[in-house]
Amino acid sequence: MNDDIWGAAREALDRIAADRTRRETIVSIASPDEAAAFRALAAPGAGRAVAEVVGDAERIFAHRVRMDHPRFYGFIPSPASPLSLVGELLASGYNAHAGSWMQSSGPAAIEQGLIAWLAERAGLPESAGGLFVSGGSMANLTGLMLARDRMLPPEERHRGVAYVSTQTHSSVAKGLGVLGFLPEQIRKVAVDAERRLDIAALGEAIAADRAAGRLPFAVVASCGTTNTGSIDDLHAIADLAARERLWLHVDGAYGASVALSGRHRALVDGLGRADSLSWDAHKWLFQTYGCGMVLVRERRHLLESFATSAEYLQDAAAGDETPNFWDYGVELTRPARAMKLWFTLQVMGERAIGDAIDHGFMLAETLEAALGERPHWRIVSPARLGIVTFRYEPPGHDGSELDTLNTAIARRMIDDNVAAPLTTRLDDAVVLRACTISPDATADDIRAMVAELDTRAQAIAAAIRA
Repeated sequence: MNDDIWGAAREALDRIAADRTRRETIVSIASPDEAAAFRALAAPGAGRAVAEVVGDAERIFAHRVRMDHPRFYGFIPSPASPLSLVGELLASGYNAHAGSWMQSSGPAAIEQGLIAWLAERAGLPESAGGLFVSGGSMANLTGLMLARDRMLPPEERHRGVAYVSTQTHSSVAKGLGVLGFLPEQIRKVAVDAERRLDIAALGEAIAADRAAGRLPFAVVASCGTTNTGSIDDLHAIADLAARERLWLHVDGAYGASVALSGRHRALVDGLGRADSLSWDAHKWLFQTYGCGMVLVRERRHLLESFATSAEYLQDAAAGDETPNFWDYGVELTRPARAMKLWFTLQVMGERAIGDAIDHGFMLAETLEAALGERPHWRIVSPARLGIVTFRYEPPGHDGSELDTLNTAIARRMIDDNVAAPLTTRLDDAVVLRACTISPDATADDIRAMVAELDTRAQAIAAAIRA
């Protein structure tokens, strides 16, 4: 039986490698009949041959959005490196329990060292610390819990107010809700012309809340908004947070990776002034999903909020040099997530990672320039952090028709399996959006995609006029 399992594992890896090479379909959504068949297949019956089940898995996974496809531009793609897959295989294969030092001192030492290296690159002091988590949602929740515990006495939490912008990621509000805050305790602040949190509006909101007897306790800045790649003015927000005695959490799930860029790292200057910072490696550090980090200015704050004790844990006592990461966050049982990023960085090296990040900038700039060469395309937000938003606006159409037109353009590109730019809403209008961070895409790929986009846009517009 074991020989069959290892043989099936090798076959599965061969199929995955072939699938990544083919990349025939960008978006494949199961039909109602296919979904029904998969649901029926979910329940176990009599045991089956391993190879047969591997074949079923291949058919099941065929129905997905290929987030690592070089022509998928929606959301924040995850163009995971094959090196991350190998690192994931090592972590899963050795199956270390990464909760305590006793259970996984080797992986724990790597996690400790990698967190220290990432914190230094972000500009945080030596007192900083953190841990690997499942992603930005958990990282934001962890940082906001520290903000609550450090800044609000328990009996005053009902008066607390946290400040976000209208472009802040939805996971922040979700995390605040999990921590017990009501919607009216989350203040959405306007953004400026560059879609950055408006500093003057933030100051006014804080003053108004204090006058009303509320307790402002935290402000969330964005380093790389999902819609447009905007980076809030981190230094100005940090200055204001210091004056107002607020915790500064930076959602850098997407944009913090620019700290490792060779040419653009100055854009994220100010990250080091955060009290807590979220950072996803499964976005712009090319890891498979489930690899995020939370960094904090003072690692002792994590212990103060999360450390627990139980009689069945007494054999796994730890110290500052031998940490139990279950005392740094929510999870007790946790995988060795740091190992796949470690593996990737060790093989690629820091410079190659930085070059791959810079490549995403170049692709977005190429996209903006190519659109600018064709009539009726308007750049809604310029290339920032590998993201461009744009809209096709031929004459003779009102706003509602243009919304319908741009939605149809995105749909046609997907249906024709050409590329997958998706839509969002900016300034109360539907716009097309592309996030161009795949290391496998080239400038020629981008220009060819724009030509295909323009051809379909013209055809759809003509059909609407007719």
